[in-house]
Amino acid sequence: MAILKTNQLTKQFGDFKALDGVNIEVNEGEVYGFIGPNGAGKSTTIRVLLGVLKASSGEATIFGQDVWKDAVAIHKRIAYVPGDVNLWPNLTGGEVIDLFVKLRGGNNQSRREELIKKFDLDPTKKCRTYSKGNRQKVALIAAFSSDADLYILDEPTSGLDPLMERVFQESVIDLKREGKSILLSSHILSEVEKLCDRVGIIRQGHIIESGTLHELRHLTRTHLLVETKQPITSLEGMKGVHDIEESEKGLSIQVDSEELDQVLQHISQFGVVKLESAPPTLEDLFMRHYESTGAGGAS
Repeated sequence: MAILKTNQLTKQFGDFKALDGVNIEVNEGEVYGFIGPNGAGKSTTIRVLLGVLKASSGEATIFGQDVWKDAVAIHKRIAYVPGDVNLWPNLTGGEVIDLFVKLRGGNNQSRREELIKKFDLDPTKKCRTYSKGNRQKVALIAAFSSDADLYILDEPTSGLDPLMERVFQESVIDLKREGKSILLSSHILSEVEKLCDRVGIIRQGHIIESGTLHELRHLTRTHLLVETKQPITSLEGMKGVHDIEESEKGLSIQVDSEELDQVLQHISQFGVVKLESAPPTLEDLFMRHYESTGAGGAS
């Protein structure tokens, strides 16, 4: 069942079209990765979903309700973390967390304490003394302490160190186990790959690809490192073979996944001594979409 859905969502600022027919769908109990470079339209989409911006045309619903007309009702059931958190400078981190949790009508103290410990936050310090990473922790703890049905996370790990990124990932996995739905906007591809069931790639206001990671991998290349008894010939002209490089370790090639079988059959004729294969990553997919053209747009 779709918790969040947009249909031909468009947003214009004057003559500039920041979003152009964006279709995304987040199902119940699913982590949906919304990826693209800075300026592709991720944050604009999220602002429309939050009812901060009104769409120029198209539809957007959360829990079956219109994101603009029913924003107040929707906000009672969602938790949001932006990529750049601003807090009240004279309140402590703990006071801000309590305020946000109470605004949502929750009061799970044990969950709050557990998250403060996990994220290694000192809740007694005033927010004006916090680094960007610590401000981010406050927002994440407040969101994860809330019993929301949908979590909208817009570049949530911005400013966090690698250890805290891992804590964030564990927290998202815990939410997923509880059947919660999560929209995760990110340009950290490894994070998306670890957490997300499905992804949508946005470029210049268009969704250019969407689906499960498995479905999208047909567009990626597998990296092969090969050592053979005899020199491999005729690779240059083969369909689906790219970036052939000789090195001390052997022959390095990139192969389109759909041509892998043919290429391996060809290589095997030369007496394979060693074969290493690195599976295609989301980064490979992402770069193939962006390597030929630039990426402009609205953030």
